[in-house]
Amino acid sequence: MLISDLLKTQVLISAEAHQTVLDVARLMVEHNIGAVPVLEDGKLAGIFTERDLMTRVVVGGKDPSRTAVSQVMTEDPLNVAPNDSPETCMTLMKRHGFRHLLVCVGRELKGVVSLRDILLQNLDEKDDEVRMMRAYLHSTPDAG
Repeated sequence: MLISDLLKTQVLISAEAHQTVLDVARLMVEHNIGAVPVLEDGKLAGIFTERDLMTRVVVGGKDPSRTAVSQVMTEDPLNVAPNDSPETCMTLMKRHGFRHLLVCVGRELKGVVSLRDILLQNLDEKDDEVRMMRAYLHSTPDAG
């Protein structure tokens, strides 16, 4: 399985660099997401996360209605390619303490993968394996 498989049903939510922190925070709440890619002229400029909101806006004493998200986003974020594996993403997330990774080809955003996405996919795969094993154990040989 590849990361691109996780993105097939994803609706990509992104923000523009000129939007205010307040507008982007509302977008995050509306879509129940913890991180938003930030685009400038259609290309990836950064990522704005809940952690950025807390450390750079709230604790930094900035007015969210007057601060452009580009001023407080994480610039040049680490990203993965669509053909990377979920295991690669998990390793990067663990090593760097991230819960979200952007999926890009160059500076073209293809999606966002979260730790939750990967864990839920792993659970689905394990559920399928368990069902198959149970079916195998409960099957009876043909009496031929």
